[in-house]
Amino acid sequence: MSIIMRRDPRTVIPDFIDWFEEPFVTLRPYLGQSIRIEDYTEDGHYVVRAEIAGIDPEKELEVSAGAGYLSIRAERASQVEGKHRSEFRYGSFSRTLELPPGADTEDVTAEYANGILTIKVAIRDERKEAVKRIPVTNGKK
Repeated sequence: MSIIMRRDPRTVIPDFIDWFEEPFVTLRPYLGQSIRIEDYTEDGHYVVRAEIAGIDPEKELEVSAGAGYLSIRAERASQVEGKHRSEFRYGSFSRTLELPPGADTEDVTAEYANGILTIKVAIRDERKEAVKRIPVTNGKK
């Protein structure tokens, strides 16, 4: 059974988290904000699911594949009206993943629904040939 716990916004924990993250805020433009993902192989495809809520995928999302890598970039603009507290993340988000051996970057699909981006990359069937013994002949005659 799951228990839903509510966090009181007036506690010290959110302030502590803000205090801890504050020194790194100035580095965000250089480091970028990471996108949380889960990846697995299923039905001959390498599948990546990325959590990117609150964006317009046609305008604010870019997915590219090539040279053995898969890159995801997104940007969420701040929509602040008045003074209030926000724990949302705004700005640029990016993540680059190394593709598994045999990944076919010509056969990639991406779908965005309910804040989750699902990318499927086909994996070519690379059958390993059995080790073949090669006879060595004597070069002297």
